[in-house]
Amino acid sequence: MTSSERKSQSSNSTDLLSSEETNKPPTPQPTPTPTTQTVIHTSPRSNSIFKSIKIILFNSWINVLLIFIPLGYIAHGLKWSDTLVFILNFLAIIPLAKLLGFATEDISMRVGQTIGGLLNATFGNAVELIVAIIALKDGQIRVVQASILGSIISNLLLVLGMCFVAGGFYYKEQKFNQTAAQTSSSLMALACIGLIIPAAFISSIESMSTNTNNTTTHTTTTPEQRKGELLNLSHGTAVVLLIIYILYLLFQLKTHTHLYKEEREEEEEPQLTIFMSLVLLAFVTVAVAFSAEYLVGSIEGIVTSSGLSKTFVGLILLPIVGNAAEHVTAVTVAVKNKMDLAINVAAGSSMQIALFVSPLLVILGWIINQEMTLFFQTFETVVLFIAVLITNYLIQDGESNWLEGAMLLATYIIIALAFYFYPNSGDS
Repeated sequence: MTSSERKSQSSNSTDLLSSEETNKPPTPQPTPTPTTQTVIHTSPRSNSIFKSIKIILFNSWINVLLIFIPLGYIAHGLKWSDTLVFILNFLAIIPLAKLLGFATEDISMRVGQTIGGLLNATFGNAVELIVAIIALKDGQIRVVQASILGSIISNLLLVLGMCFVAGGFYYKEQKFNQTAAQTSSSLMALACIGLIIPAAFISSIESMSTNTNNTTTHTTTTPEQRKGELLNLSHGTAVVLLIIYILYLLFQLKTHTHLYKEEREEEEEPQLTIFMSLVLLAFVTVAVAFSAEYLVGSIEGIVTSSGLSKTFVGLILLPIVGNAAEHVTAVTVAVKNKMDLAINVAAGSSMQIALFVSPLLVILGWIINQEMTLFFQTFETVVLFIAVLITNYLIQDGESNWLEGAMLLATYIIIALAFYFYPNSGDS
């Protein structure tokens, strides 16, 4: 065989092998299964302390208000007027709430979805919880109840209404996940039931007592017995609501995670090291505790000097403190047509207040011997029912527009006016 024939044969065999390899179906690569193991990982870049502080200070324009933190402390230390102490610490807590959310989100990016969701759920309403715990410790039950109710109403009507209006200026109609929204609204209805039943319970007992007194029988219960029965009812209801909240977290973070996937334009990375994130979280929590202590301590003075009722301060003014950062976030994402995220921020926060913060405060009051109950005044209970009712009506179709937002805002303004003229009531 000549050399040219050998070359021809080798080239033919090479072509044959290459054609067989070409026609051979590709071997399927094993698809990577998403890991459910929670592993904390470090940031791809290590920032210096100076650079981290710069990131913290310039992450939002709201941080301009950080100047009011030392001013609020100085006002309290130098015994300035209660009105000035209230205003300065009121403004100081707003950027602290934003920084608390920033630190929580930065930490949650480093862990699995489940732990990250739990962190966001726990610290999402930390400011409201801290303010309420301090007021509860001081025995200001009316302020605590009003702040709970105000946070729910503010998120449902004011924040959600602003989202619908802001988004409606840029888009004729906006769509969102109907199932997730209806789940949140259904849970809000359950929480509303948990507040209506104690009010109906007390009303029924008082009616029975009146009828009993009119018929001159002596089987009526004393006011102390009625108070004890109301406390027992509130404690039992609080435990049930906390169990429902735990089941909701299981629903959101484990069994139906596809309904709560956040919309992201691009993959986000932590901006701080894990050490700086934890330091920021601890510092902000302590700062909020001090500002809230001074804020709550000045409520009595501002009520006396301004003539405002405790209910108005707790229901209208205090929720602005905790909801300001969430308000900005919700409106921003609504303008970007991310309505699922906006609904989750507004309605989800209300649901957390109703199912987690409210029953937790009742349990804490039980522990520290404060008579914190789920019994709200009849007028307040009706207001909550109206807020939940109109919100359920407007989100049940999975679409929103600016007119629906205007309806929510109008409802909130009417409620604010009503509570502005609402008279002061005792802690009973």
